Amino acid sequence: MAVRRLDPERLGDHLDRLYRAAWALCGSREEAEDLVQDTYARVLARPRFLRNDDDLGYLLRVLRNTFVSARRTAARRPRTEAMPESADPPSRAGDGPDELAEARELFAAIAALSPDHRDVIVAIDVVGLSYAEAGRALGGVKEATVASR
Repeated sequence: MAVRRLDPERLGDHLDRLYRAAWALCGSREEAEDLVQDTYARVLARPRFLRNDDDLGYLLRVLRNTFVSARRTAARRPRTEAMPESADPPSRAGDGPDELAEARELFAAIAALSPDHRDVIVAIDVVGLSYAEAGRALGGVKEATVASR
């Protein structure tokens, strides 16, 4: 299997999908923006070499690992009360208040799932990966396991 260098110039191609995945993981638009920024900072800090052509899968793994690391670090710190989220989710032309409220509830519900189930929902339904692609992105999870979750 050939090893190739991850092209930093092409990372922007995956920004929208990573942002949607981050939002589903975090449940907050602001946290999602920070998570994507932290993910890109981590990836761009040094050259990365991949064994396959799955840039998005690699970036999703880094995003998830960055999310888990941040949550572990935050769990060790004193907690503060979060302010209610006042910003609306990104909207498409024609979205009304009902659709925006529904999207906010959906992303909050996804963020509340267990990590295994949340990761699969994000990969399949939010990012749009196939079951096989999601399994690879989640670190070699079997396609049948992805389907059952």
